[in-house]
Amino acid sequence: MVTDAFSEFPASESEPEADPLGPASDPASSPVSEPASESASGTGADAGGSAGTVAAPYDDGPLGWDGYGSARQRARERTGEDESVISGTARIAGVPTVLISFEFGFLGGSLGERTGDRLVAAYTRARQLRLPVVTLIATGGSRMQEGMRALTQLQRVAAQSALTRAAGLPQIAVVRDPTTGGGWATLGAGADVILALPGAQIGFAGSRVRPMDADPYAYSAEGQLAAGQIDAVVPRDRLRTALGRWLRLLSSGDGTGTTAEGTAEAAATPSAAPAPAADGAGPALEAAPPPHALGAPRLPASGWEAVRSARAEQRPRAAAYLDAYFDWREEVNGDRCGGTDPGIRCGFGRRDGRTIAFAAQCGTAVRPAGFRTAARLVRMADRLGIPVLTLIDTPGAANDAAAEQAGAGAAIADVFATLASARTPVTSLLIGEGGSGGALALAAPGRLWATPDSYFSVIAPEAAAAILKRDTDAVRDTADQLRIRPQDLLDLGLIRGVVPVPGAR
Repeated sequence: MVTDAFSEFPASESEPEADPLGPASDPASSPVSEPASESASGTGADAGGSAGTVAAPYDDGPLGWDGYGSARQRARERTGEDESVISGTARIAGVPTVLISFEFGFLGGSLGERTGDRLVAAYTRARQLRLPVVTLIATGGSRMQEGMRALTQLQRVAAQSALTRAAGLPQIAVVRDPTTGGGWATLGAGADVILALPGAQIGFAGSRVRPMDADPYAYSAEGQLAAGQIDAVVPRDRLRTALGRWLRLLSSGDGTGTTAEGTAEAAATPSAAPAPAADGAGPALEAAPPPHALGAPRLPASGWEAVRSARAEQRPRAAAYLDAYFDWREEVNGDRCGGTDPGIRCGFGRRDGRTIAFAAQCGTAVRPAGFRTAARLVRMADRLGIPVLTLIDTPGAANDAAAEQAGAGAAIADVFATLASARTPVTSLLIGEGGSGGALALAAPGRLWATPDSYFSVIAPEAAAAILKRDTDAVRDTADQLRIRPQDLLDLGLIRGVVPVPGAR
C-alpha cells in the first residue's frame, strides 16, 4: 500500500471520447503487487485471459484485429478495469499528488489509444491542480493489436511529460516488473526521479525481442542502477516512505513558499499555487546559505601550507558537510547516459523546513559521468524552483584516456553552461582542493565562498613547476606565486568570503 487515500478521475476527465469507466479500483495495494499475469498483449507478449462476459463489449480496434475485442473483454472481467491504466488524485505519506497506475493484468499493461487518452487527461489535470505526478509502471510496451495508432501514443505521452516539466512540476516513476518498451522510454526513463522494485525487469527491449545472448543483468533494476539509469532500488515495504520523502523534497520548490505538507484541498485549488513565471518573474528565491567550516579554523601562512591542509587525510570531506548541513536528504544516481561517479554526490535535502539541492565533489578526480550527473541535478532544481548548493573539492577532472573517450570536455562544458543559465540561485563552497577547470565548473559565478583549509588554483603547483622546468624544491615558491590561499582568493575578488567554523567570531 502506497497511498493514504485515492480518488479516481471520473470518466469525463479521463476519457472524453471513450466508454465509461468500469468499477473503480483502489491502486493503494495493486500498484505494488506482482503482475496478475505474464500473458499479455504488450510488445513481445501474447494475449491471454479467462472467459467472461461484460455489459459493454469492445470492438476489434482501429485495425480490425480479429479477437482483440474479446481479449479486452476477458481482461476487464479478470481485472475489473476497463483499461490498462487508472489515474486520480491521491495522498502519499500525506502529500497530495496525481497518481497513475498500470494494471499489468489488462493486456500486459500495454499502451493503446484509450490508454493514451487517460494519460493525457491525468497529466493535464496535474497541471491544472499544480500537483506532482507519480507513475506506478508495469507494462510490456505499445499494444500491437492497434498498430501504429498505439505506437504514436508515445508521442502524446512524451508531449504531456514535457509540458508538465515546463510547468515546474516534479515527476516520479516507480518501475515494477516488467517495465519495457515505450512505457519505459517515456513515463519511466523520462521522469525526474526513478525508483525501482528489486529484481524488476527494466529495459527498452522486452524479454522476447532482445538478443538471445543478452546479459539479463543489464535489463534488471540492479543493472540499471549500476548503469546510472535509475536513482534507487527500493524494497516494497519501504516504497511508501521513499515516495513520501521524495514528494516532500520536490513539491516544495515552486517559488511560492507553499510546501507539499499543505492540505490536499489547498494544493488542489488551481489558484492556490500559481506556477513560477517562465521568464523568472515573480518572487525571488532565497539562496542557500553557505555551510560553516568544519576543519581547521586557521588560515594558511603560505600557498604550500594551503595545499597540504586541503590534501590532509583528516580534513572533513563532502559527506561530513552534507550531514551537518541537512536535516535529511535523498540522492539521485547517475547521468542517464550509462555512467555513475562515486566522486560526486547529488541530490536534495531538507534544511530548516525548505528544500535545497546539492552537488558535492568528494575529493577525487571527477569523471564525465559525475559532471553530467551534476548538470542533471542543477537543471532539475532550476525547473522546480529549488536553490542549489555545490561543494567543491577535487584535484581536477579525470584526464585518462577513458575519460576523454567518455566526453570529458563536453561534460564539463555542459556543467559550465547549466550553471551560467540557471535561474535558481546557486551557492558554492570550496571545502578542499580546487583543481582548475574541473573544480571551477561547479563554482557559482559571484557566489563562491571558501573554508580556511582549502585552495583554488589554475594548475597544481607541482604541474606548474614542471611546465616551467623548475626543480622540485621550487614547488613551494610556485605555490606562493600562484596566490591560491583562501585569503589570496578574497583579495583577488574571486570569493565572497572565508566561512568560519561554528561559534567562531
